[in-house]
Amino acid sequence: MNQKKLRIEELKKEKNAVIMAHYYVEDEVQEIADYIGDSYYLSDVATKIDADVIVLCGVVFMGEGAKILNPDKKVLIPAADANCPMAHMATVEKIQEMREKYDDLAVVCYVNSIAELKAASDVCVTSANALKIVKALPNKNIFFIPDQNLAHYIADQLPEKNFIFNDGYCHVHHAVTADEIQEAKKQTPEALVMVHPECKPEVTALADYIGSTSGIIDFATKSDAKEFIVVTEMGVLYELRHRNPDKTFHVVGKAQVCENMKKITVDKVIKVLEQEDTEILMETELMDAAHKPMIRMLELAAQ
Repeated sequence: MNQKKLRIEELKKEKNAVIMAHYYVEDEVQEIADYIGDSYYLSDVATKIDADVIVLCGVVFMGEGAKILNPDKKVLIPAADANCPMAHMATVEKIQEMREKYDDLAVVCYVNSIAELKAASDVCVTSANALKIVKALPNKNIFFIPDQNLAHYIADQLPEKNFIFNDGYCHVHHAVTADEIQEAKKQTPEALVMVHPECKPEVTALADYIGSTSGIIDFATKSDAKEFIVVTEMGVLYELRHRNPDKTFHVVGKAQVCENMKKITVDKVIKVLEQEDTEILMETELMDAAHKPMIRMLELAAQ
């Protein structure tokens, strides 16, 4: 691994490159990253870095997001087949249908979506800033795409808004059941339950804390508790254990794994830096259209 790290450092200097990684990728990939974070953090930091090349260690929509925010930079993704099923679980046609059906409508697009959906929306959000941004919107009607569970979580806190729900979901979070949480609590009764809002409402109802990946990490780090049940993708355990070596973290019954995130490897990072063969490329018109709702997200989140 040391030789690989040295090679990566050489390539980064040669190409003026930075490596950005999501919390859900493999531990060894997080270890060699310059920036590690959730979708919001990666979106925000992408606009502030001084580099010619961004290697985005995550799924394709994250690479697209980095490119949209940095059209003059070269954005590389180590695994071009690292796709997110939920990112495709809405359509531009459905958005148009909702715009015709509802007056005073805002189309709110979770960043976990393809560029075409972002381009057809009014504002993007992440799980970390969705509540703040939707609350700030003047619109009464909210069509929230693509994730139904995050939408329900936000809607429950904003009864003054009328939410129209889409039927998309993250298969990793959606698969967790309330029974599994109850069983995990029986096994570790002292543990606090931390749940990502992409989980079903009956699962979030059992949580001691509900929040984004970064929120879960912050909560566990600041908490006086010593034991936690983590209900999100298992990749977050790397950062949780790194920051909290004196605390114990459990997952629920089944492995909470995003197979697409795990397609990113250190060897693929080296290969993409050497060959630059999996560059994110999009039409200028699409990038321009998708740029507006993403910038609006960053502006509203910063207020």
